[in-house]
Amino acid sequence: MVGLGPRRPPSRKGSMADVPKDLVAEIHKLETLFTVSPEKLKQITEHFVAELAKGLSVEGGSIPMNPTWVMSYPDGYETGTYLALDMGGTNLRVCEITLTDEKSEFDIIQSKYRMPDELKSATSEELWDYIADCLYQFIETHHGDCSNIPELPLGFTFSYPATQNYIDEGILQRWTKGFDIDGVEGENIVPMFEEALARRGVPIKLAALINDTTGTLIASAYTDPDMKMGCIFGTGCNAAYMENCGSIPKIAHLNLPPDLPMAINCEWGAFDNEHKVLPRTAYDVTIDRDSPRPGQQAFEKMIAGLYLGEIFRLVMLDLHDNKEIHIFEGQDVSTLRKAYSLDASFLSFIEEDPFENLQETHDLFSRKLNLTCTRPELELIRRLAELIGTRAARLSACGVAAICKKKGYETCHAGADGSVFNKYPNFKERGAQALREILDWPEKKNRRAEDPVEVLPAEDGSGVGAALIAALTLKRIKEGNLAGILHPENYK
Repeated sequence: MVGLGPRRPPSRKGSMADVPKDLVAEIHKLETLFTVSPEKLKQITEHFVAELAKGLSVEGGSIPMNPTWVMSYPDGYETGTYLALDMGGTNLRVCEITLTDEKSEFDIIQSKYRMPDELKSATSEELWDYIADCLYQFIETHHGDCSNIPELPLGFTFSYPATQNYIDEGILQRWTKGFDIDGVEGENIVPMFEEALARRGVPIKLAALINDTTGTLIASAYTDPDMKMGCIFGTGCNAAYMENCGSIPKIAHLNLPPDLPMAINCEWGAFDNEHKVLPRTAYDVTIDRDSPRPGQQAFEKMIAGLYLGEIFRLVMLDLHDNKEIHIFEGQDVSTLRKAYSLDASFLSFIEEDPFENLQETHDLFSRKLNLTCTRPELELIRRLAELIGTRAARLSACGVAAICKKKGYETCHAGADGSVFNKYPNFKERGAQALREILDWPEKKNRRAEDPVEVLPAEDGSGVGAALIAALTLKRIKEGNLAGILHPENYK
């Protein structure tokens, strides 16, 4: 068994010179395991392009590629006042967005309401009544007596897997984010929602039900005409982009103009569920096997925030149980054995720790896991966090590159949102480097020069995006372009 040195806080500049040889060898093994080469990135991207097309076909594939019935970009001159509702797993957010007369300018007021945990297993009526009550409170606060207010148009961000045959319809496929409410799965949630609004007397008319990625795409395009896709890199991962209806065989029966744009909600977390190209490790296999839905969301389980801490935990535990290495020797690792006890913020904290002494990482392990780390162990911990975070960023770039290749975009912007994109150290830079490798860009002569494809922080998709989609939908209705966007009962 390899000795890992005395257990005292580190105090000197980082160096691998004092790390035992067997531990150095273990670090090299991890580097080999989690490093994704440029050649592998290109192979993954080519398969991704094919799977995007397969999802649009009549036969379909693992990636759902859901039409959203959002059929145009904003032009920046949309005006009016709209409500936006974002139903998350923890909070309910209500916004009022005023699109002003100034191009691409808006004003926003918003409130958050806590979603009580007991509501997640309540009745359907209790859920929708609570949401209606929050909307009533919001309108009453900002507009006064609800009985004297004309109906306000609403864009509803419902980020749960749903089938949409129209923009004002959403048939829930399955609950996620801890919800388990009977009588909703397999049903259109819009009538349930509207009945609750009527019971409470809330002066709202639902104009559009959207996914957060579609909102991200539209909100980002509102202020930047070069935006061609919206991405979410957070607890989960997903993307949306505009496709031509002529390139969507599964809706050919609707006889829509072939050059008519249609926003596609990819739901690309399901990429490579068949496990053909993604470089899965034994730890990825374990995460999938022990998940509520094995065999699903293969891509998401390797890059999304929900899983990064769990990958790290499984590696740490494996190294502890390894008879040759046995890190944290003689210590109680029972806390480390608890599944999903570490999240992406844990890795983020480690990567943000100044490398000179790793004191903050030492203190984090002591506080969170009741483990005292030696200097060599801290070196391994830091390197492992970097490897997992880097792999996630590089794999995420494959999806962006695949959409660029499918659409023939040589230059464009992608708007991205989500906790991993916004908060995880170096995620943007690592993803950008992977894009350079996949798309074979020449080396930049100027470090500050823009890349042909840039992933940039997105506008507020679930707020501004939802309001804009409501505006675009109402504009189409006014122009009489109703085909495929509204449920027939709503425009008889």
